[in-house]
Amino acid sequence: MAGRLDGKVAVITGGCSGIGLATVRRFLEEGAKVVIGDVDDARGAALVDELGVTYAHVDVTSKEEVDALFKTAKDTYGSVDIAFNNAGISPPDDDSILDTELDAWRRVQEVNLTSVYLCCKAALPYMLEQGKGSIINTASFVAIMGAATSQISYSASKGGVLSMSRELGVQFAREGVRVNALCPGPVNTPLLQELFAKDEERAARRLVHVPMGRFGEPEEMANAVLFLASDESSFITASTFLVDGGISGAYVTPL
Repeated sequence: MAGRLDGKVAVITGGCSGIGLATVRRFLEEGAKVVIGDVDDARGAALVDELGVTYAHVDVTSKEEVDALFKTAKDTYGSVDIAFNNAGISPPDDDSILDTELDAWRRVQEVNLTSVYLCCKAALPYMLEQGKGSIINTASFVAIMGAATSQISYSASKGGVLSMSRELGVQFAREGVRVNALCPGPVNTPLLQELFAKDEERAARRLVHVPMGRFGEPEEMANAVLFLASDESSFITASTFLVDGGISGAYVTPL
């Protein structure tokens, strides 16, 4: 059976770990050609050898480097069919608004929100010229509800990603380009594992609210991204695609 992404070219930021890497592997299984953008050059080089992907060092807050990333995809493989704009951070100094300083606020906004703007701005001209494309932006369940543990800039940035994705999805729907926001719940990634290591109580407060009683796995998010990237979701755009173990639907969670 043919892969669901046969012949398609995908650009994935934050592709060296977590949800991004799981998606790289899933896309390759389905026949895509993948270009990874990340800052982990050692891991990127290893993935080139292991998986045969193309890797580019990209600071996602730099317009020049983001533009170069998408140009690399076009020049190397001839098209830009899928953009999974996934890079993001959640640093420990992003906390309650009472404790989060302006430099932490700005750093998170730049990496989590401005980078998605830059990636969409870079990908769209290629997709519009082709008359087709799928953009998936990583938002979060905290974009639609308050977080049990405050991370004010992260939550605000993901709300911005969700709103921007809706607007772009509506704007370009009749030109063949779909734009959707993936909204994961808490996922077992290095980011979450680091939080557990530094503040187990803070991290555990996330788990108590998940009706399924566990964190999601990166591979489960990758399956959702695959669906949004593929033609199977051809009538889906401007959507809030929640993959959260039921957390957004729960008023209280039974123990």
